[in-house]
Amino acid sequence: MSSTRMISSASTPAAAQPEVGRAADRSAHWPARAVSAERVSVAVYAPDPILYVGTVQQLKQRPEIDLVADADLDGARVSLVVVDTVNDETSALLNRLRHNPATRTGIVVGTFESGDALQRTLDSGVAAVLRRAEADQDKLLRLVLAIARGEGVLPGDLLAKLLTHVGHLQRSSLDPQAVSLSTLTAREAEMLRLVSEGLDTTEIARKTAYSERTVKNVLHEVITRLQLRNRAHAVGYALRRGLI
Repeated sequence: MSSTRMISSASTPAAAQPEVGRAADRSAHWPARAVSAERVSVAVYAPDPILYVGTVQQLKQRPEIDLVADADLDGARVSLVVVDTVNDETSALLNRLRHNPATRTGIVVGTFESGDALQRTLDSGVAAVLRRAEADQDKLLRLVLAIARGEGVLPGDLLAKLLTHVGHLQRSSLDPQAVSLSTLTAREAEMLRLVSEGLDTTEIARKTAYSERTVKNVLHEVITRLQLRNRAHAVGYALRRGLI
């Protein structure tokens, strides 16, 4: 998993950010009624300029939204994180925003790789979730306003995924030998999935942008921690328990 730099208005060239340095939140199914007479200040965070500028362009056209200036990102009422998937860098950003009492955070995401990734995202203080494929201007606005009102937003299919994940955790807690989803980090699960697809250490390293040594260490840690015999055993064990 390659490390990408999160872009906010403070790190985007002026030419690429018409009114940049702004924050924004995510969408739901509530009508887009105004929170109050005042505009909602929003800060947008994204790992690349395309995601960032696309989101800003959608929100800047709405009179209800005030995309904040560079120096005011931490004071935004709503922080909107836009990513393809939740990786370690995204989790670190969400946790930082979680400890900022001035803002509530939403995420627009391409996909969650597992129920564990979804739960960890919500545990990081995210108040609302919107799929990137559904993030048109109206839904982005509804999402931001819902977050500003203190509401939570979670698509129905993701709620079902979360409930299934919690059910797995509850069942595994009754079986001392069972492995719960929380046993694997996102990086461990990703590497096991690649092993299950037949990739060797070199190919996994190239795919994830980690060194071969890191790949070996991560897989060895999983095998040792779960008391398994080898990589094939680890993959089979994880597949049977819905970990990957």
